[in-house]
Amino acid sequence: MTERTTLTRRETVAGAAALALAPLAALAARAQTAPPGGQVTGLVYEDRGAKGRRGQDDPGLPDVLVSNGREVVRTDAQGRYTLPVGDEAVIFVVKPTGFSLPAGPDGLPHFSYLHRPAGTPPDLALRYPGIAPTGPLPSSVDFGLVRSPESGDFDVVLFTDPQPESHAELTFVRDTAIARVLGLRGEPNKVAFGMTTGDVLFDDLSLYPRQNRLIAQVGVPWFHVGGNHDLNFEAPDARYSRETFTRTFGAPYYALEQGGVLFLMLDNVHYLGAATATTGRGGRYEGRFGERQLAFVENLLAHIPKDRLVVVAMHIPLASDLGPDDPGIGTADRAQLLRLLAGRPSFSVAGHTHTTEHQYLGPDGRPGAPGGDAHHHHVLTAVSGSWWSGPPDRRGIATADSRDGTPHGFHVLGITGGRHYTTRYVPASDDAGRQMRIVLESQFHADDLARLPDTRLYELLGATIPAESAGSTNVVVNLFDGGPRSRVSFRVGDRPPVAMTRVRRPDPFVAALYARNAASKKPWVKAEPCSHLWVARLPRDLAAGTHRLTVEVTDEYGRPHRDALVLEVLGGAARAG
Repeated sequence: MTERTTLTRRETVAGAAALALAPLAALAARAQTAPPGGQVTGLVYEDRGAKGRRGQDDPGLPDVLVSNGREVVRTDAQGRYTLPVGDEAVIFVVKPTGFSLPAGPDGLPHFSYLHRPAGTPPDLALRYPGIAPTGPLPSSVDFGLVRSPESGDFDVVLFTDPQPESHAELTFVRDTAIARVLGLRGEPNKVAFGMTTGDVLFDDLSLYPRQNRLIAQVGVPWFHVGGNHDLNFEAPDARYSRETFTRTFGAPYYALEQGGVLFLMLDNVHYLGAATATTGRGGRYEGRFGERQLAFVENLLAHIPKDRLVVVAMHIPLASDLGPDDPGIGTADRAQLLRLLAGRPSFSVAGHTHTTEHQYLGPDGRPGAPGGDAHHHHVLTAVSGSWWSGPPDRRGIATADSRDGTPHGFHVLGITGGRHYTTRYVPASDDAGRQMRIVLESQFHADDLARLPDTRLYELLGATIPAESAGSTNVVVNLFDGGPRSRVSFRVGDRPPVAMTRVRRPDPFVAALYARNAASKKPWVKAEPCSHLWVARLPRDLAAGTHRLTVEVTDEYGRPHRDALVLEVLGGAARAG
């Protein structure tokens, strides 16, 4: 998010031996000098033995897409391609359905080749290593793919903003979100791959190797998109702001296919430089794809049938409830992307804001579009929640409730038949297994009382109220992954259900939690208006006694959820509710 800013680019390197110093170097490129003319040629082949190099019996693969980050071409009948290339370039293959990518010892998939003859300019004096010189362009830049049958029914794990700024916080990531994903892998195994949509780290890019070793234990390919905290802040502008990220992961933006679905992995963090920032503590940026990246999307989609589902991943939201026109938390050229996606089934995900949101965007990119034709944009729950703030749990891990009240966690994208999608929220903490939180607001000045450390949370928001306060008490439900199409109601005992109203304001629980734990909260963290909060009054005629209060939900995808609490109304003779 925006508190300490960085940018990243994302690319998995397939390259020549000259890249041996880079962790993802060398897929299968030959060592001779390329012919003049500003072109790169190469071969996409089937690596039948998964050897990581072409053998005599490995045939070329036709009709595979390859790109230089702008132009996109298909390989010919022999698996060969030709693309224009400049002095500095990234060449990458678009993994087709039915094939897998080779991976290195760190588990990262290899799909791109870095052409950087002189490497990262040394006069930038980057704090974290950039790209080693690659030397002359090889005469053939080749990509090997391993045949791997794929179903149109699969899951994708969606991480965003793990954002550890220390080894201690990376341990938090390991023992919460990664451990929970390992548990998911024990289910009927549908997880095809995972992705992290930015802020992989929190400015300390030396943590990438350990992060990658940990993620590798999940045992599926894992793709990365750069965030504003994955930047080299010493870079004067966007050109060299992703050097460490690119050296580690490869192409800053790219695409892949899985089970007939196209995944666009885009970089919309446009770095504006560190001139006005405190040295070494961040830089300025805006949400923007830019002309070259949008040209890549347009050229790629020209090769994709119009009925294919397209899933787009990025770091900064297309639009956020916190400010759709704020250049730091929205994307300036989102309408251009949506125009390219028009007429296609599509869905997009982002992170960055440390809130959870469902946005429905019109062709002009404005939120709140009605109807089934609106583009569904999902802002994902941050793995780090409140940037690893908050009181420690029994293991000593920060509870890290997000600033909209959602417990920190991640999402799982489910694809059915290669055409239909759903997402589901998965809390990462041991004690946060529910999809909603129910509290009662019986105090008129609850916001003021929240700041009083001697007012206990269960007294302020608990389920014990005097009978005289029943009719003035609000039931407040935070449906952690709710949105404009969710429906929420409650009922007391066997009474008829009461429809609840979606409101936009801070979650009273997380506001009170932050107020009571200032010492363990990072200084910029505060409760923000929540886009998935529902409110309704208790019945005024509720009798003293003990009652069951049940909340019933239909979520964005029409799925039912249910939770409950025991309500105690004090005073008078108890009778049934």
